[in-house]
Amino acid sequence: MKKFSKFLSLGLAAIMGASVLVGCAPEEGLTKVRLNEVTRSVFFAPLYASINLGYFAEEGLELELTTGQGADKVMTALLSGQADIGFMGPEATIYVYNQGQEDYVVNFAQLTKRDGSFLVAREPNPDFSWEDVRGTSIIGGRRGGMPLMTLEYVLKKHGIMPGEDVEVLTHIQFPLMAGAFTGGEGDYVTLFEPVATKVELEGGGFVVASVGKDSGEIPYTVFSARKSLLANNPELIQKFTNAIYRGQVWVTENKPEEIARVISPSFPDADEVMLANAVRRYKEIDAWAATPIFTEEAFERLQNIMETAGELDKRAPYGNLVTNKFALRATELLP
Repeated sequence: MKKFSKFLSLGLAAIMGASVLVGCAPEEGLTKVRLNEVTRSVFFAPLYASINLGYFAEEGLELELTTGQGADKVMTALLSGQADIGFMGPEATIYVYNQGQEDYVVNFAQLTKRDGSFLVAREPNPDFSWEDVRGTSIIGGRRGGMPLMTLEYVLKKHGIMPGEDVEVLTHIQFPLMAGAFTGGEGDYVTLFEPVATKVELEGGGFVVASVGKDSGEIPYTVFSARKSLLANNPELIQKFTNAIYRGQVWVTENKPEEIARVISPSFPDADEVMLANAVRRYKEIDAWAATPIFTEEAFERLQNIMETAGELDKRAPYGNLVTNKFALRATELLP
């Protein structure tokens, strides 16, 4: 919790690391909803499928999408009123709740169920085992964030203690991790797709392991909103959840090549071959939740990982921070 308070003091000027506006002009009859996503990644393919297939528009919503570049930035946007809905790791909602925020942030729809990062090495290693990182350094992400906590959870699971058996670098900002690695820092780096594939294609590194495959199922990224918005505008949240569920179903039913074609407008700098490869990797590790329902078992597993990482002072109640009302309704409406 103390780690989370640090970014709140950074001020609201640094909320957006990058932004993308979906829809150039307001469409008549649509309700605008401002969504701030943690980063732009193929890992979130069901979201981009919902956007590009028109599911939000069909629900009567015009989505304004911004990219915060970190759960801390997304949460700051929510708390400052610059976003209606945040898409991030649910750990941020626990930090805020434990700080005593009255109008705290509640998780209402889950999108991914595993860590979406891949371990990238400087040389190919088809026989990689986690023992290979002993005595090396890994660029691991921001302290208190899900990518770092999950990586450290996997390392400890394999008997490798961060700070003792391996150096985990936490001083490099998330969007700069790939560049730092290809620039010579660290022996390994954890990267999301399509960045991992891009680094491979450019000869800057080689994917040797999936962090998510080794960590097991975790409620990694979810959609969240302030308690007051859920109470005052439930219709908007229901429509949003309906669109997300339709995207989840569509991605489950389609092949990587078709998914790559549909999500490609969200990745103008990546070709469809690269995107298909990235989608395939996520399909292989079963990264996406089949429905938006966020279970209590998953929430408690998340808190176990946070405790193991030394980032949780007090466990938060599932009943306060998670609602499945909208997710359950979506699955009933759209079986």
